[in-house]
Order: sequence, then C-alpha cells, then structure tokens
Amino acid sequence: MCFAELGHDVFFVDVDPAKVDAIGSGISPIYEPGLDELLAKNRMRISATADTHQAIQDTEITFVCAGTPSNSDGSIDLTYMQSACRDIGHVLKQKDEKHIVVIKSTVLSGTTEGVVRRILEEESGKIAHIDFGLASNPEFLREGSALLDFFSPDRIVIGVADEISHQVLERLYSSFECPKVVTTIPVAEMIKYVSNAFLATKISFANEIGNICKQTGVDTAEVFWGVGLDHRINPAFFQSGIGFGGSCFPKDVRALISQAESVGVEPKLLKNVVGVNEKQPLKLVDLLQSHVPDLNKRRIGLLGLAFKPNTDDIRESRAIPIVERLLKEGANVIAYDPLAMNNFRKLYPQIEYASSAEDALDADAILITTEWEEFEELDYSGKIVIDGRGIEKARGGTVYEGVCW
Repeated sequence: MCFAELGHDVFFVDVDPAKVDAIGSGISPIYEPGLDELLAKNRMRISATADTHQAIQDTEITFVCAGTPSNSDGSIDLTYMQSACRDIGHVLKQKDEKHIVVIKSTVLSGTTEGVVRRILEEESGKIAHIDFGLASNPEFLREGSALLDFFSPDRIVIGVADEISHQVLERLYSSFECPKVVTTIPVAEMIKYVSNAFLATKISFANEIGNICKQTGVDTAEVFWGVGLDHRINPAFFQSGIGFGGSCFPKDVRALISQAESVGVEPKLLKNVVGVNEKQPLKLVDLLQSHVPDLNKRRIGLLGLAFKPNTDDIRESRAIPIVERLLKEGANVIAYDPLAMNNFRKLYPQIEYASSAEDALDADAILITTEWEEFEELDYSGKIVIDGRGIEKARGGTVYEGVCW
C-alpha cells in the first residue's frame, strides 16, 4: 500500500481467497494503524488476485513476502517461500521482458543465492542476474508503526548482484533521502538478522539488569535513562519488563542460532538472549504468588494479549506462557485486549474475555502484560497489581509489584 501511495500500480497475490477478496473489497486483512485509510485512498492503483501469471506478466518487479516461520529446531521453514518461487519461476519461463524478483521475506544469509535462485532457475529455464534480476530488500517495519517506518526509514538495504536490479531498486526508492546501503545479497540478508538479534539482546540485557535492580531496590528505569544518554549506547529497547514477542525477534534469533550451529559456531550470547526471554514472563506469576500463594480457583485479570500495543498480533505474545502457567495453577483467567481477543480466543477458548478493561479489573489480582495507553486511565485502587510493562497509573493499586522495579 505504501508503494501505491508513492504512485505505483501494485498487484497483491495470495493463495488465500479470503485475503484476495478482502483487499479487492477495500478491506485490509491485517490491522495496522492508518492502513485502511491508505487502502481506501489508493483503490485505483491496486489489484488483488490469486493469479500469479497475470500479476507477473503485468508488472516489472515481484516482491516475495512469504512467511518464514520456525521449525521445531529453530531453523526457518522455507515451504511458503519455495512454493512462491516455483510459481514465479513458472511464469518467468513464459515472459519475454526482463523481470526483477526481490526477496522481502526474512531469510538467512545465502538463501536467496541458494535455494531461491535454484528454484527460480529450474522452473524458468533462465539464469539469474542475466535473464532475470534477483535481489534482496529486507524490511525493518515495526508492527503498530509500519507506515511511519516505511515513509521515514533509518536506512534502506538493497542486496544486488546485477546492474538491472540495482537500477530498478534505486529508481523505486529514489524519493527517499535516508542512507541507502547497497551491498551483496548475503550481506543484506545478514543485516536484517543481526539488527533484530541485537535489539533482542538489548531487551534481554535490560531485563537481566532489571532483575538485579528489583532485588537491590534500585529504580531500573532511572538506571537505563542514565545509561541511554551515552551516545554510543542509545536508550531505545532498554525498557525492562517481561520480554519480547512478535513475528520477528524470537524467530530470527532462533534461526541465527541454528545457522551458527550448522557452521560450527557456538552462539552462547544469542542462546542466553532467548533463555532470559523465555523465563522473564513467568516472573510475573512468581510475584503474584508471593501475594496470592494458592491460585486455584482464584480469578486473575489479564490486561493485554497482543505482543505489543497497536496490533492484534499475538505471535510469541508474553501473555501466552503466563496464561499457560495460570491455567496450570488452576486459576480462572479473565482477559482483555483492545484488538487481540479474537485471535487469542482461537488459542484459549476456555478462558473468559472481558468486554472492557474495567470488567477485567473485577478479579482477585491483575496482571499487566501489554502497555496499551488505555490501561493508564484505569482505577487500580483496592487491587493487587503485578505489572510487566511499567503502567504508571497501576502504581495506585493497594498492592503493586513491577516485574523489574
């Protein structure tokens, strides 16, 4: 939609007819602030189809945005990517004009020039970088602020090995004034993983320090405010709490660990980043049990189900292990989230879902797991509140504990 806003004609292609129909009807199949308005504004520039042949024949560039979920061993599952590339290669075989294939999906270094290139060449009978262009253009969009990140990026990374792909992508991004990193395809792929792994490391580092601060009576927020003023460090991603979730950080760190091990490198730091993150949300329940030791049949309110505010995405949400633990302890959970309850209900139909945040406060104790703004407006007086996200108003609870403060 952002490319359409820049004046380009865009074909959306998906095998899911429900998504195709939704986009064709002017309805976004995902929630993202501002996206519905952008879709309505640019209806004349977009088409949605399940016909890969039509989409590729009528365009110059194909961005592959297939999901790359985790396998059980942490490696990435390329099933969707491979399927998309087979379809693309089949059409390239029939197309006379030169076409550019750009991998936007998050894939490990070497994937584009490896399995992706092999499939495209086998299906098309053509040679990458000669008969068709092949490039990497990783995305750095944060859910909840994706449109802002697209139009005001820190940098644009372009991995290329042929001049035509380079020229086309330079032209596509010509209106952007941010730094443009033009590099090889494997380097571009690695930049994406290292960026996410480092940000995840900052979060786990902040949480480990926060755990120390909790035990020593030191204000962790004040500590990281002072630390973040150092221009070499930067304050971003230093909020202590119950850890990171979402579709990127957990998956990408595990994938980088898997790749490291496959080439004989022991990624001790990255393994500890994951280890800290997996334990951190359960500290919320430990704190709860210091005030309510027996949770059996106790009514526990849960504020926040999305992995972060301004999204309905529950992938790797820190609320998931917390709910698992509460149910194991026999608690009755009543949960509320402004956007994510329908998605969460598919995982946990057995818990109660409140019609409002106020209704979720009608409980023996409250756990805060997502920092939605509206949670700052609630009256927590008379409540036991265990806070995993630093909601200032929650400090008004009769009993208040922060996970790292």
